[in-house]
Amino acid sequence: MNDCMKNIYKTLSTLCMLFLSLSVFSQIGVYNEAPDASSTLDIKSTDRGVMIPRLTTTQKQAISAPAHSLLVYDTDQNCISQNVGTETVPEWKCLTGFGHYFFYMPSINIPTVTKGVATTIDLFDIYQSQYASPASASLGAPASIPKYLAATDLYYYITYHDPTLIRINSISNGGVMNYTVLRKANYDSYMNIVFVVK
Repeated sequence: MNDCMKNIYKTLSTLCMLFLSLSVFSQIGVYNEAPDASSTLDIKSTDRGVMIPRLTTTQKQAISAPAHSLLVYDTDQNCISQNVGTETVPEWKCLTGFGHYFFYMPSINIPTVTKGVATTIDLFDIYQSQYASPASASLGAPASIPKYLAATDLYYYITYHDPTLIRINSISNGGVMNYTVLRKANYDSYMNIVFVVK
């Protein structure tokens, strides 16, 4: 066999081995010899975590064409931040930022299923039902929390909400709130409602 044929044979053998190795290994395992077939990257550890890039808000916003679902840790906001927008119109959301603004009232769920349709809820009724029969109480505490009997005894405020998710149309002096859902809520969507005694 001449040198030219030997070189062609070696090149073909190398290419065949390369293609075979590429088709066999479609996942990467770190400390894991058998990565899950559904994963691209499967990391196993019982004493260590994963560090994602840590950026300031300014550095994060300077990322050119960030992919949808790109994750970074925002050191200014102290949260894992995800681009829920597009590459051309990024929209960064904190995934671990829930609870920063909660302070005053017990939590409630409000309907957010129907987009674009005004919905009405009675905040005073919710206030009364939350205080009527608490789940637990300290030893010797009354069975119910003292509460105001008339809706007009209180002022009603929204101290926090996501205006891209919900538009507050009105709140009556009797605590009836009318709102419109603008887009689908996620697990970190909430509003903070404060009741103040007149």
